[in-house]
Amino acid sequence: MSSQERTLLTTSRDVVGRLVPVGSPVTVPAHSFVTLTQSLGGNYTVVHAGNMVRIDGIDADALGFEPVRFHFDASEDGSINEQQVWDALGTVYDPEVPVDLVNLGLVYRVDIDQSEGSVAITMTLTAPGCGMGDVLVGDVKARVGCVPNVQLISVNLVFDPPWNRDMMSEEAQLATGMFY
Repeated sequence: MSSQERTLLTTSRDVVGRLVPVGSPVTVPAHSFVTLTQSLGGNYTVVHAGNMVRIDGIDADALGFEPVRFHFDASEDGSINEQQVWDALGTVYDPEVPVDLVNLGLVYRVDIDQSEGSVAITMTLTAPGCGMGDVLVGDVKARVGCVPNVQLISVNLVFDPPWNRDMMSEEAQLATGMFY
């Protein structure tokens, strides 16, 4: 589905999503009519009761779609695999741009503390006033939380250096028409 198509659906069960743009949890009751406005990276944005709600792909069955299941093989030594963290981050899409956070150049750093089982992510947004920051942080925490042995996730939003299109991968620049 393109980000411009809108589809009317009925939820098959109660489903918890995040209110856009604040990121607060909200429950969409079973048998509710919702309008699907976007489907990217295994996330769904719907309009319910006049509010936009972001529903994670693991709950896609509530919308009549196949649920997204993230599976990462656990390391034999019980450590956190950094590549798996980056792979998980690559499944999080900016809700307004059809490109994942890694290819957008929004993730500046990943620090792993193996002894604590913690992952600290330093990232930015496309603009300091972006209202989707809380939703993106929630998506990052949910996806990185699927990586084996991750016990704690922190996300630090920074705006220095400020994001610019040159931080995007060439593929992302081509996908958004910003390659010039």
